[in-house]
Amino acid sequence: MAAPMLAVRGSDGTSMLQGVPVCKDDPAFPRDPRQGRVMSFSKDGSLFGWGNGQKVSVLRSKDSEVLQTLDLPKTTMLQFSPLNTILVTWQPYSTTADNPQGDSNLQLWDVQTGALLKSLYQKKLEGWSPCWSEDEKLAVRSVNNELHFFENNDFNTIANKLHMQKVSDYILSPGAQPSKVAVCVPGSKGAPSFVRIYQYPNFGGPSAALANKSFFKADRVSMEWNKKGTAVLVTASMDVDKSGASYYGEQNLHYLDVKGEGAVVQLPKNGPIYDVVWSPTSTEFCVVYGFMPAKATVYNLKCDPVFDFGTGPRNAAYYSPQGNILVLAGFGNLRGQMEVWDVKKYKQVSKPQVPDSTHFFWCPDGEHIVTATCSPRLRVSNGYKIWHYTGTLLHKEETPAGKELWEVRWQPSAAGTFPERPVKYQAAPSPLGSTQPTTTQAYRPPAMRNQPATASTKLHEEEAPQDMRPGSDRQPVSKAALKNQKKREAKKASKQEAKPDAPEPHSNSAPHPNSQSAESCGDPETDKKIKNLKKKLKAIEELKEQQASGKTLQKNQLDKLETEEEVLQALEVLCV
Repeated sequence: MAAPMLAVRGSDGTSMLQGVPVCKDDPAFPRDPRQGRVMSFSKDGSLFGWGNGQKVSVLRSKDSEVLQTLDLPKTTMLQFSPLNTILVTWQPYSTTADNPQGDSNLQLWDVQTGALLKSLYQKKLEGWSPCWSEDEKLAVRSVNNELHFFENNDFNTIANKLHMQKVSDYILSPGAQPSKVAVCVPGSKGAPSFVRIYQYPNFGGPSAALANKSFFKADRVSMEWNKKGTAVLVTASMDVDKSGASYYGEQNLHYLDVKGEGAVVQLPKNGPIYDVVWSPTSTEFCVVYGFMPAKATVYNLKCDPVFDFGTGPRNAAYYSPQGNILVLAGFGNLRGQMEVWDVKKYKQVSKPQVPDSTHFFWCPDGEHIVTATCSPRLRVSNGYKIWHYTGTLLHKEETPAGKELWEVRWQPSAAGTFPERPVKYQAAPSPLGSTQPTTTQAYRPPAMRNQPATASTKLHEEEAPQDMRPGSDRQPVSKAALKNQKKREAKKASKQEAKPDAPEPHSNSAPHPNSQSAESCGDPETDKKIKNLKKKLKAIEELKEQQASGKTLQKNQLDKLETEEEVLQALEVLCV
């Protein structure tokens, strides 16, 4: 099977690249030197459309044959319907003194004939395109607080309406018929906001809803269906946290399914929700949340945590198309670190560094990744890199000086084109090598550089990954146990630093009560008492190690831990 192509759009034109990861210009696609204003692939990747400020063109991807050319110089958005029947174009809405009403700015075109099927008004960019079911039997768009439904691509006849006051958002379910639609209505005058799920065409009031979830803390809501169309995740956001605990406002995550079940997803760390993403398997979802360093946790459909990735500099999550690999990344104002995880074994594969990245896309083959630095997010050091998920950099392309890169996009593939492959842990060979992070020592003030490192000298408490599945061998480690473990390691390190290179002269001081090399006192009865006390102290140390590893101790074992101070004092008295 042919490798997916890579489309690149920037100030120096639009081009199509082939031969991943080499990425050479496709000889069948003549590079368009005019500024690329917009580009889009169809859902299965068989069609490609782009606009250059003069016209919009549509070509067939496999042979680059141009199917249609439309005179649309102001077009800034393009989208194909799921079965490649209709091309939707949008340009900014504008009025003039001669035409105060303005012209219709949303057009629907027949891809095969180039005929204009329907012209509509769409003033806002948000929700600009109609949403289709996967078989194109149903389409929906929002018009003046109503949802208008159209059947079989007949946009001249409204087949059904869903009228609700101040509908702020909606999302049509993927998957097979019957189609479901989730709608959100913001709260007002003390009434709560709510999200309802309806099955088309049953819209007979609240009682007809498959599921209903209301909440008070919601200025904005974002919704995301899983791939099978059986459940939706709702992120409710408040712009201002009235408690004053967070500059970022307040956010909550809710789960809602078509059976009417709902729950609040419990996030154990306070702070913003950066990203929520469904696994392609539709059985799990990953949430990145909490004040930096942020946590990332995978939950099942019961909203129970499955695996906690601990803390780290991250604000985004990306599942591979096959769902067997998960990338946790820190882009934008973070350093650009990626953590690649095998989500079946929950084992880390690689940890490459991608500084200044603004875009991330999985290749449909589930093997390659493209990261890019694009304008206007960053206007310097524009370019893109292609990676293997094992952390190897395969290709690097820098945008020439004075030019800008605006978008990089993989050609999609039809479902099942690239089956799941076993996850590799050995880095793929490449002359460019990898960018695995090097271990660097954290900055410490001069006054503390001669002191042993302790947990208290760190800005943040780090949390290790935890496998939270029932029956797992790797049980969750508590914060207290993790802190005690770090203290022991720091104490051990300080002893190593304090250990002299040469033997010290003989001292008359008494040996350490816990020293195994202590000499005999000369009294057999005293030696016996010291030996028994040392056994007790050793048993206490073993219990402390078990507690640090997460094992639950019994009451009598906890009582033994409390006797440590008494044992040490008794040893000190006997050894003097």
